[in-house]
Amino acid sequence: MKSSWFALILAVLSTELLRSHCSTVKSPRFRGRVLQERKNIRPNIILVLTDDQDVELGSLQVMNKTRRIMENGGATFINAFVTTPMCCPSRSSMLTGKYVHNHNIYTNNENCSSPSWQATHEPRTFAVYLNNTGYRTAFFGKYLNEYNGSYIPPGWREWVGLVKNSRFYNYTISRNGNKEKHGFDYAKDYFTDLITNESINYFRMSKRIYPHRPIMMVISHAAPHGPEDSAPQFSELYPNASQHITPSYNYAPNMDKHWIMQYTGPMLPIHMEFTNVLQRKRLQTLMSVDDSMERLYQMLAEMGELENTYIIYTADHGYHIGQFGLVKGKSMPYDFDIRVPFFIRGPSVEPGSVVPQIVLNIDLAPTILDIAGLDTPPDMDGKSVLKLLDLERPGNRFRTNKKTKIWRDTFLVERGKFLRKKEEPNKNTQQSNQLPKYERVKELCQQAKYQTACEQPGQKWQCMEDASGKLRIHKCKVSSDILAIRKRTRSIHSRGYNSKDKDCNCGDSDYRNSRTQRKNQRQFLRNPNAQKYKPRFVHTRQTRSLSVEFEGEIYDINLEEEELQVLRTKSITKRHNAENEGEAEETDGAAGDSMIADGADATGQPSSVRVTHKCFILPNDTIHCERELYQSARAWKDHKAYIDKEIEALQDKIKNLREVRGHLKRRKPDECDCSKQSYYNKEKGVKAQEKLKSHLHPFKEAAQEVDGKLQLFKENRRRKKERKGKRRQKKGDECSLPGLTCFTHDNNHWQTAPFWNLGSFCACTSSNNNTYWCLRTVNDTHNFLFCEFATGFLEYFDMNTDPYQLTNTVHTVERGILNQLHIQLMELRSCQGYKQCNPRPKGLETGNKDGGSYDPHRYPHFFILLSSFFPNNCMTPVHFN
Repeated sequence: MKSSWFALILAVLSTELLRSHCSTVKSPRFRGRVLQERKNIRPNIILVLTDDQDVELGSLQVMNKTRRIMENGGATFINAFVTTPMCCPSRSSMLTGKYVHNHNIYTNNENCSSPSWQATHEPRTFAVYLNNTGYRTAFFGKYLNEYNGSYIPPGWREWVGLVKNSRFYNYTISRNGNKEKHGFDYAKDYFTDLITNESINYFRMSKRIYPHRPIMMVISHAAPHGPEDSAPQFSELYPNASQHITPSYNYAPNMDKHWIMQYTGPMLPIHMEFTNVLQRKRLQTLMSVDDSMERLYQMLAEMGELENTYIIYTADHGYHIGQFGLVKGKSMPYDFDIRVPFFIRGPSVEPGSVVPQIVLNIDLAPTILDIAGLDTPPDMDGKSVLKLLDLERPGNRFRTNKKTKIWRDTFLVERGKFLRKKEEPNKNTQQSNQLPKYERVKELCQQAKYQTACEQPGQKWQCMEDASGKLRIHKCKVSSDILAIRKRTRSIHSRGYNSKDKDCNCGDSDYRNSRTQRKNQRQFLRNPNAQKYKPRFVHTRQTRSLSVEFEGEIYDINLEEEELQVLRTKSITKRHNAENEGEAEETDGAAGDSMIADGADATGQPSSVRVTHKCFILPNDTIHCERELYQSARAWKDHKAYIDKEIEALQDKIKNLREVRGHLKRRKPDECDCSKQSYYNKEKGVKAQEKLKSHLHPFKEAAQEVDGKLQLFKENRRRKKERKGKRRQKKGDECSLPGLTCFTHDNNHWQTAPFWNLGSFCACTSSNNNTYWCLRTVNDTHNFLFCEFATGFLEYFDMNTDPYQLTNTVHTVERGILNQLHIQLMELRSCQGYKQCNPRPKGLETGNKDGGSYDPHRYPHFFILLSSFFPNNCMTPVHFN
């Protein structure tokens, strides 16, 4: 008996020892997060970001060094997306870990690096959290499109940020708050090489001075963004680049897609040639990024920091070149614009591993915080992706029953600011068309204001049950005592307004006395003994002409002409006698010449405009500056720098003034129009409208409110179109079209080889109504995109059967499934925080600490239907009502 127990214990121990030995030898993922001798040093973090780099068009195929370092030496995320395919919104999401609807940066212009962004969201980027915990933070490269370089964003110890948008030459950077201009010299000014050198030098210097302080760096490249100027050693590469020619290339027009896709026809031959040259130049710019990654890798290896450094490589969004006939651009919800490269290399990351789960740009900030050992703030919408890498955690070495990773399989893609809630009228219409009247009454009676028996102040309607037990809405019947009180209240308030700020000062002509005052006034006027008042001043205007009789004739004298003669300049030379009249005339002419030389003519009007303290604009529209500026190079440079500084200051002031103007437009108070109706009638009319509104049935109040907002929106849109049309006519711009985003390309656009010499052309890339919200789902059984556009248009693509999104199959989707997709989309559009913004996949238990707000019993029929839907048939476009 004892021997059997001993044998059993020995077998168990040997099994555990063998399992431990095998797992330690075969699986590198069980290594410690840092080396043993450096276990007290937190890892370094380097984020490498590119601008407009695609995945679908093959840009990574030419970056062999980057793929060897990141793909072979780290983890590849094959389903990496961005939530908004535009530069500034996506970069803002990376910094804050939030969806666009939570940080309010909707476009590359509106609110991008604005005062509201600087005050609300910039103090909560991942750099601020890491800087507060001892990381030496540094930023090199492009920040946000509208960043003006006037300040250093919070959280960054070292700052080398590009002012405004991407450029490779002739740009300005803000070096720790001081603006620094660069020219067209490749050795000193090429942007990709500049930020690479700056980042490497900073890393070496920091480790030399602070060897035990971790570093977090962001290297944000401009490549392959326009103007696509490559380094000279790469200007002859890839003459036959054709990776951009995918099945969707020049697939146009697309009458089953949203408006801009229907409007865009097949490309012209000049457009197709341009796409070939553009693809070639984009690949050439990425060669410098490829060299930058190799230099960064070698530096880390030389300093012994490679095994203690996490390197993350990604892009702010994708790109399209000729897809669906669109010559170039981004901002579309399709995979070529929202898919991005995403790699992570670092301690305990298994080399060559592939991660199939969805990762987003909003996951960057939580991941960086997790690497630094910090918890994700509750207001961030993303989640750390480290749990997908199966990094070792204390206490799980011998765990054999690991749970399946719980991760999202659906996310939100959103683009554009929705100016008015278009879904409100549709929602009301849908309810009125689908719900029976008794259901609508039952839903309305659940509101608190209809449940009391006319006891609330101002209550007009109440819910009551009839004899059959059905709910009815009845108008409140007020007692005579309450009516008397309200009548007295109206008589008191009708005497005038209490608030002086809201009064309409329309003058005495619009004021109407009360009945008692008018009666007393008539009695006063009928009294013959009443004193008659005479005006103190009968003649208040000066006489303009005078009639004079002289020698029997009447002469009219115009006094205004006499005053003009007095105002005219007189000669300063006294005429003692008639003999000196000629000399006096010469003196007058000389005096006039001297006055004009001083900058004013005889009537005191300025003849030149003083622009700066040394330069003027003359009456003939020519510019004249002081002689010193034309002779001294130093004086010329100093004055030009002064003018540039003034222009930047004025541009910042104009931007702030526009924001204030927009704020005032949105907060405009109600005003009265005295020309249309009198003060008395206006007050009476407002009361009549309020009385009429109070008698409306509750079902009609919402409809009337929606109609009023719709009319206001249409009027504002009409005025905006008129202003844009006037600006286009004034500029003579033939390329810009109403409602479209267009660009012009000519022979002067590219300043480096290969050049463009086929002349100018115009092409349109997007439209003003290209505002959408989409659901993108990727899991083991489904891979689809569902979009709702601001115009009401719907799109659905099943990527399992249509990987290039060629055919919109929304017509084949059942109505119930569309409703469920709409509900799920609306929830994600309003989500806040990672618990709400990460719905859990179907079939998983609830209550996990990493889960979101998903409830498996919430949509039981929806997921049953999802398992069997969507044959690939032809379709006709439908709208969601």
